[in-house]
Amino acid sequence: MEQQSTLKGKLDIRARLHIDTGLHIGSSSDFAPIGAVDSPFVRDPLSRQPIIPGSSLKGKLRTLLVRSMTEGYVLPDVKDDSDEVRRLFGAALKGKDGGEGGGKAARLQFFDLRLSKASFERLKELELETYIGEIKCENTINRITAAANPRQIERVPAGAEFDFRLVYNIEHEDEVAEDMALLGDGLQLLQMDYLGGHGSRGYGRVSLYDFTVSYFSLSAPDALTQEKLDEIVAVLSKGGQTS
Repeated sequence: MEQQSTLKGKLDIRARLHIDTGLHIGSSSDFAPIGAVDSPFVRDPLSRQPIIPGSSLKGKLRTLLVRSMTEGYVLPDVKDDSDEVRRLFGAALKGKDGGEGGGKAARLQFFDLRLSKASFERLKELELETYIGEIKCENTINRITAAANPRQIERVPAGAEFDFRLVYNIEHEDEVAEDMALLGDGLQLLQMDYLGGHGSRGYGRVSLYDFTVSYFSLSAPDALTQEKLDEIVAVLSKGGQTS
């Protein structure tokens, strides 16, 4: 059974995510016509604009934090993550009978990241290879046969900006500072690593800036002062940099 605690309030965390180098988060396709891009990026099915799935961001942040806390090469099972990581990202634990049981609800709620309006207006005017996308042509050479394997990878162009948003559930007021510090560490690690695929070849470098944090609570609307919110912004921004 999933562990739930009393909801004391919510923090709405927003920022700008700037694409420093071309970003590729892959999308599967059931139909690939002749001449199509070998590896397209994921798009919103209605607007056809590129998106960054919240699941991709959540998985990357959690993995980076767990790796930073793990001494061995092999990452632990989710159930072995630290309590701090599990309370931020959640955990579905196996019960004794093999079914789901003893899970922990995540305090962080992730959203799909969409292009900012200003970024969309700027990019749609450019002469790009695909709709709001660029094509990176790459090639691998077999060391033995010297056979070439060219491929095309679709990327979100450098300079694009996305609206970043997280919602944090406040369950214990005395743990908010520790949770925000851990989240800030994860965001700092992300900006020193990469998002999406092919990061070892320079893809997916991102930066975060212009953080804002707002607070909402029915039971204690004045529990967090503006000074406290400003302190949270400072913690989350410690790895951020303006573009």
